[in-house]
Amino acid sequence: MPAVDVVVVGAGIVGLATARAVLRAAPGTSVLVLEAEARWAAHQSGHNSNVIHSGLYYAPGSHKARMARAGAERMIRFCAEHAVPVRRTGKLVVATSPAQLPRLDALVARGTANGVTVRRISQAELAEREPHVRAVAAAHVAETAVTDYARVCAALVAEITELGGAVRTSAPVHRIDITDTEVVLGLPQGRERAGALVNCAGLHSDRVARLSGIRPPVRIVPFRGEYAALRPHRSALVRGPVYPVPDPDLPFLGIHLTPLLDGTVHIGPNAVPAFARHGYRWRDVEPRLLAELARDPAVRGLARRYWRYGLAEFARSAIWPLFVRDVRAMLPDVRGADLVRHGSGVRAQAVDDSGRLVDDFVITRARRAVHVLNAPSPAATASLVIGERVASDVLDELRRS
Repeated sequence: MPAVDVVVVGAGIVGLATARAVLRAAPGTSVLVLEAEARWAAHQSGHNSNVIHSGLYYAPGSHKARMARAGAERMIRFCAEHAVPVRRTGKLVVATSPAQLPRLDALVARGTANGVTVRRISQAELAEREPHVRAVAAAHVAETAVTDYARVCAALVAEITELGGAVRTSAPVHRIDITDTEVVLGLPQGRERAGALVNCAGLHSDRVARLSGIRPPVRIVPFRGEYAALRPHRSALVRGPVYPVPDPDLPFLGIHLTPLLDGTVHIGPNAVPAFARHGYRWRDVEPRLLAELARDPAVRGLARRYWRYGLAEFARSAIWPLFVRDVRAMLPDVRGADLVRHGSGVRAQAVDDSGRLVDDFVITRARRAVHVLNAPSPAATASLVIGERVASDVLDELRRS
């Protein structure tokens, strides 16, 4: 007899939102969240720009577009109801060269198709909103907000506990056996038995899927995003979030400027391949991961397709003046002395069998299991909605059994 009905592997924001959604949708269901680290939100959920996105960037009809639009207001309401700080800021998307103008116009059209309040603004309005930002054109997005996702996770943990669930940290899963009657998980502390499994392991989601006996349709390649911050006496250079026009061939938004709730102006991230799943520094190396990636033909295809972009990102990571140069494309008053390094995050980037970067959410079902295999930005924005979708799937698996 399983000890709990549902076990969730991973106490990031999506895993916690899923546990909450199960408990709310089916009161009386027993739920256990297992987290390998000593705290929740230890990786992607605690190392990001803390922006609540509007749904501007995503292809109309995609999972990202639908979930971001539905999730943004839900997240803002959740923050208000749980005393988590949140501020509606809006944001600017700026074109820094004439070559980017068609992409800016396409972005405005895409956002409008998604129901986002977005419009091109004049140079006079740009100067009024952000007097230190320089661009040949800009668009204003009304719905963007800023919060603190680590505090959102803390609020989710508190609600899960109130609803009768449990969150256990320092509990890495090293074995999974799925039978006709239960899921058995091996941990250093012993075994846990559950009726169904939810894999929200983020950087380890493909490994957890393989442990459960399936071949995932994607593999995770970690990308490190390195951040800088304006020194406090220069923070007035930026009033609200400012983003570049993104490259449509890449699932990254580019270096952006984000004033956080504490007054810090976050700048970044870049995107360089990391050498470990927790590769927050250059010296963090995981030989097993590198061997896996080197043997994988899809990853070799990825390298062939994006090597020029990768070299540019490596150069910007290693050579500080190149990073400063790209910041100055939007914020020309900045000098290298105005910036300090401000930590990094590691993104779990899914790559498909053809070697292409996967840009949309990937959620798959198997016997007694639901696997969240790709949850890139705007996953934090949309986490409450994603959690409800995954909760519906796992409860269906429980009913089938």
